Amino acid sequence: MSLLRPQPPLNKELLASGIEDASKRRMLRVIIIATGITLSGFALLQFLAGNHLFALFEVCASVLLVIGGWHIIYVRHLMPWVYVYVLPTSSFLVYIIVMPNASASAFVWIYMIPLLSYLLLGRVHGFFVSVPFMLVSTLLYFQQHRYTLDAGGMIDLGNAMLCGLLIIVFVHIYESLRAQAYRQLERLAQTDALTGVESRGCFQQALERSIQEAERSKLSFVLVILDVDHFKQVNDQWGHVAGDLALKHLCTSILQRLRVTDSMGRLGGEEFGLLLRNTDLNGAKPLVEDLRQQLASSPLAYGNQEIPLSATFGVAEWPSDGHSLDRLYRCADRRLYYGKQQGRNQLVTADSISEVDFRTDFAGGSGT
Repeated sequence: MSLLRPQPPLNKELLASGIEDASKRRMLRVIIIATGITLSGFALLQFLAGNHLFALFEVCASVLLVIGGWHIIYVRHLMPWVYVYVLPTSSFLVYIIVMPNASASAFVWIYMIPLLSYLLLGRVHGFFVSVPFMLVSTLLYFQQHRYTLDAGGMIDLGNAMLCGLLIIVFVHIYESLRAQAYRQLERLAQTDALTGVESRGCFQQALERSIQEAERSKLSFVLVILDVDHFKQVNDQWGHVAGDLALKHLCTSILQRLRVTDSMGRLGGEEFGLLLRNTDLNGAKPLVEDLRQQLASSPLAYGNQEIPLSATFGVAEWPSDGHSLDRLYRCADRRLYYGKQQGRNQLVTADSISEVDFRTDFAGGSGT
């Protein structure tokens, strides 16, 4: 039997859940620090060019960017800080093409705006941020540098505008595909591929959150650990395909009876966990007993045969049976193991033999 041990404390850079969020935090750190280092190089050039005040501003900004970039992965709410970086940076990129004695080639920095906006803000917000900045910077550049309408001028104008348009189109497509891939990756990480219930890690995180919420609200919840009885015999007698179908059948039967606020996860092999929120042991026992009886009375139809199924359930209540994840799980797991010793197809809700609450429908099951 597997043991659901608590994971190490979450890394500070993973305060906000989600693979995409953690990736965006790391990416933002690299971008901000790289911006600070780049800006410090331009500060040196501005100082050599005699623009001492502007050089001092760029030095201060570069220091703030490097320090802020290093700590950005620790902030709780990321998006406001993304806007704090993207909007001033985009405004600065627009300014450098119209500042006094600006180089005509400074316009190329405008192409960084859609790249930063889409990477950090996503497809929709990136579009609404980058397009206005691109249009404004184009108009300001044309006002700063008059173009002739001859063939050479039209070629230069076409190159600049077409390049900017293609960059927006490409990053828009890329961001759409990337976001779709991240959603698929998160779904796979959170869901058991065979049964469709929560994965072990996702169920453990839900249990940890429930403990934190229960400590604030002082409302009880119940953890149920169940193990399919004689599952190896199912695989040996009918094959692994039948075993997979049996696990799916079990999950379907249980999920139909759970409330929308409850959770079910696969802990490993034929062992599953149920998280029954906002209820105590007395309130949960009738539901779990119904689940046990329904499973025992609903064999799996496999071809022209019926495969009988049953499960043993160990139940623990927060906080009376344990305050921590580890203690709560050990309590439910201990009761599950006791039920298996007593003949399986049992519901066990207490440790001492005199307090144990058994239920069974099978002729070979035992009870008190």
